Amino acid sequence: MPENTLAAFAAALALPTCDGLEFDVRSSSDRVPVIYHDATLQRVHGRPERVDAMPASDLGSLGVPTLADLLAAVDRRAFLDVELKGDLGPSIVEVLAAGRGPALANAVVSSYEPEALERVANLAPTWPRWFNSDRLDETTVAMAVELGCRAVAVEWRALDRRSVGLARAAGLEVASFTVRRRATFERLAGLGVVAVCVEAAALDG
Repeated sequence: MPENTLAAFAAALALPTCDGLEFDVRSSSDRVPVIYHDATLQRVHGRPERVDAMPASDLGSLGVPTLADLLAAVDRRAFLDVELKGDLGPSIVEVLAAGRGPALANAVVSSYEPEALERVANLAPTWPRWFNSDRLDETTVAMAVELGCRAVAVEWRALDRRSVGLARAAGLEVASFTVRRRATFERLAGLGVVAVCVEAAALDG
């Protein structure tokens, strides 16, 4: 089934080893938060249009869910890592608060983009935020601390005892992505990461 659809999310949560979801949120042309990884529809739908150039209703006709749709469909016991692709403005906080409550229960907001995290911090300062990065070094740690983030979410190849220790010394938790082998998951668990985004064989067990 296509990725990032309500059916795909339901199938993931039906697995006994899956206790949450990670997904990307973009803005439609009418400023509705929608769930889509890529900037354009080309890879998944074979169409050249940009996601942010289409209204949510047209995207919905292609099976692209809104964030509100997903929040309504998913039990609050499922952990959510909501990755922002760009600064979505106040709408992202409004939709998340409506779906998960004003304290953002059992969820975090993450992004590679400092501006997106700063916007959320201004609008909902108590919400947990993760700074995403492909590396874990002094620069990454300093940025996460400056942004007031609770954790860094880092590509798994960049994690070892030294890099994880660097983050912890700064008071940051560490999460990781995207793991496809069970052995990698076990190594990361041994490092004490708080969450791992997994797919394929890493879900077995």
